[in-house]
Amino acid sequence: MSDERLPAIRLEPVRDHRATIIWLHGLGADGHDFAPVATELRLPAELGVRFILPHAPERPVTVNGGYRMRAWYDIVATAIDRQPDRAGIEDSREAVTGLIDAELASGIPAERILVAGFSQGGVIALETVSQHQDRLGGAIALSCYLGRTAEEWPRAGWPIPVFLAHGREDGIVPLALGQAARNTLQRQGYAVEWHEYPMPHSVCREELEDIRAWLLARLA
Repeated sequence: MSDERLPAIRLEPVRDHRATIIWLHGLGADGHDFAPVATELRLPAELGVRFILPHAPERPVTVNGGYRMRAWYDIVATAIDRQPDRAGIEDSREAVTGLIDAELASGIPAERILVAGFSQGGVIALETVSQHQDRLGGAIALSCYLGRTAEEWPRAGWPIPVFLAHGREDGIVPLALGQAARNTLQRQGYAVEWHEYPMPHSVCREELEDIRAWLLARLA
């Protein structure tokens, strides 16, 4: 997977292409899942944002009885932060990095490329932005956790902007895991903006409004 670009939906800006947001879906979904966000965020046309919404490959997921579905990596235990599929996470990180590098090659500056993700997608977004050699615009990580221990998490070489958010009623990825991710990232020098919402494992309107404000501050 790492040596070829991921299949993806591309939503082009109505004006000149000046920025890119790569948005990664959650377990069992696909790139169409967050396509409406491109409209709902109501980003000004002059920002020239291209949305890239890749489809994760299909793979057996252990906690779902080995059923094949779109997944960025395997989940082997109901305690989702235990026994992370490091090989799968790394393959997905490399594949998303390929999308970023293609945007860089097209002339988009690194600081105008952001990676967003929900749940599993958020795990990969954080891995990708934390390890990329260029100073990317930042990461949006929703209802997720870290794919490695706090001790293993790389220190930021510069204050990487991260929008981190979680639902207080999340029964899939417990709020405590999101809070632990926040604490680790802050300790390791990331510029984290943290939000909590009265919602389950999902996205809400207030969250989208906060994401919009954060993106405008990054891209304006």
